Amino acid sequence: MTDPVHVLTGGTGHLGTALARRLVATGGRLAVSYLIPEEAEAFEAALDVDEDRLMLRRVDATSAEQVGGFLDEVAETFGGFQGVAALVGGWAGGRDIAETDDLRLDRMLDLNLRSAFYAVRAAIPHLRRQPWGRIVLIGSTAADEAPIGQAAFNVAKAGVVALGETAAAELAEHGITVNVVMPSLIDTPATRAALPFADYVDWPDPDEIASVIEYLLGEDAGVVNGAVIPARGRT
Repeated sequence: MTDPVHVLTGGTGHLGTALARRLVATGGRLAVSYLIPEEAEAFEAALDVDEDRLMLRRVDATSAEQVGGFLDEVAETFGGFQGVAALVGGWAGGRDIAETDDLRLDRMLDLNLRSAFYAVRAAIPHLRRQPWGRIVLIGSTAADEAPIGQAAFNVAKAGVVALGETAAAELAEHGITVNVVMPSLIDTPATRAALPFADYVDWPDPDEIASVIEYLLGEDAGVVNGAVIPARGRT
């Protein structure tokens, strides 16, 4: 492969769009999964990249079968891939442990942990065929700080950290690195709408987080493995 190929699961949101812009600007090719059609349309319009450099597929990231099929298709279409950024996630707060029902717990585990686990598991056999490979997962500073009122989210993101550290240890001998980026609140329209009275001046914006992920996906980042990297902006 002459140009690197990267897979972004859940890559049509604000963070994914910022990361995609950076990756295509350096000649990369992308395979991006999405769930919401309107989001995918906005992504394509924002990116404006040749069709032969972009594969865009609707995938339920909480379905192991769909995630596996997507990554198999990416490998067949592009001849393999070097990097995976698992960007699927979601937040639901307002509940302490005693008030967290099974539906909320399952939803947070599905969006944040299972989606990442399925992406890592499906990517491993393909990455092992490459000279090197990179996986980046998205955690949260909530995994360390464990703020009250969002128990299910905290638990799910802590699981992402454990997944990343375990995968890093297992895959190091194959030249595959796995790292976890830990944002605080990211400055997006959705976050501002959810927290209208918050002071967002010091929050990191999507492109700032994307710059960290871009580096970790690159061949030169092989020395960084098993890292849990805070990306909290100036908060």
